[in-house]
Amino acid sequence: MTATPSVDFGYPTLSSQRPRLSWHVSRRSVLVVAILSALTIAAILLSIATGTYTLSLRDVLAGLAGTADEGTVLVVREWRLPRALLAALFGAALGMSGAVFQSLTRNPLGSPDIIGFASGSYTGALIVMLVTGGGYFAVAAGALGGGIITAFIVFALAYRRGVQGFRLIIVGIGVSAMLAAFNTFLMLKSTESEQLTAAVWGSGSLNGLTVATLGPALIVFAVLLVPTLLLSPALRVLELGDDAAGSLGSRPNAVRLAAIVLGVALVALVTASAGPIAFIALVAPQIARRLTRAAGVGIIAAGATGALLLVVSDFIGQRLFAPMQLPVGIITVSVGGLYFVWLLVRETRRR
Repeated sequence: MTATPSVDFGYPTLSSQRPRLSWHVSRRSVLVVAILSALTIAAILLSIATGTYTLSLRDVLAGLAGTADEGTVLVVREWRLPRALLAALFGAALGMSGAVFQSLTRNPLGSPDIIGFASGSYTGALIVMLVTGGGYFAVAAGALGGGIITAFIVFALAYRRGVQGFRLIIVGIGVSAMLAAFNTFLMLKSTESEQLTAAVWGSGSLNGLTVATLGPALIVFAVLLVPTLLLSPALRVLELGDDAAGSLGSRPNAVRLAAIVLGVALVALVTASAGPIAFIALVAPQIARRLTRAAGVGIIAAGATGALLLVVSDFIGQRLFAPMQLPVGIITVSVGGLYFVWLLVRETRRR
């Protein structure tokens, strides 16, 4: 009986060598995800406790348990908790989507809101809203369809004996600009009330989201989470290049197709409920990568980072400019825009 040799990964790891269940993860990554999750929970509790009707931590916990007075339970469970949980859920979805596409393109600029996939989801959802006036699931289907169609258009235009990350990004930026013009055209052709609704929704806002949105969003996220995590090892292999991935038994085209569908679906989940929320998918994976000091983009760490970023951004939008509530998309654009300019300049200097 031969003992399995240990492998030195250069940093402390947690690993399993069971048949068909072999994995390893750095202890630093586990610690970072745990800290980010704790900070997200703290931010959620702070968001629930503050506002026009201020609550103590004891009141918040009692409201969550249902042992507080009726008014407190109403504020905590029905008004504030669903919004805070949706912010964490949508932030995690955007962070994971960004990690998928940045791993796929092997470029930190490979975010769905930069390469046009988020714009495609927005266009698909906007068409459903303005033309058919469909409900949540119809808008979600439109967002998913628009994002997938845009993804395949971008990949087709960028393909030239393979897909290079930087070429994909440049083509995606161009397609995103054309879609923005088309979205403006749709808005001009609609009525004033439709324009107002679409404009508010298009800024990326969590205002007005309730328990009715939380249930379907949780179900869709849970359905997408498992295959996304299972795809993560194949994406890491694909980062080595198609030839190397093929020699290791991977199927690059199948992995790429699955990654596109899952990444776009995660964006569509957010777009259908809250509109396009920019830059979380761009920023979260890179912040997570620097915190974990990992060689690649970690999907779980990116999701945890995205959840914290969006909860904090929504808190700022609600409380910093009270009594007015700013859409969370305005906050993320303000912060993420500066990061995008810095990242774009750095990437350009490398070429």
